[in-house]
Amino acid sequence: MSRIPPLIAFMSLTAAAPHSGVVTRDGFEPSDVALFVVAATGIWLARRAMRARAKVRRSQSRD
Repeated sequence: MSRIPPLIAFMSLTAAAPHSGVVTRDGFEPSDVALFVVAATGIWLARRAMRARAKVRRSQSRD
């Protein structure tokens, strides 16, 4: 028996939402900018953490 995780089920329901058919393209939306900022911050934090981890390992191997 296979169970669908609730998040995947929710995502499939939102993907089937009705659309008016009218699309206006005015350039960047605030949500686009926010998404970019969050993604860039996440990448920066991950790289910083990986560098710190590598620095600790390098200093331990020298001892």
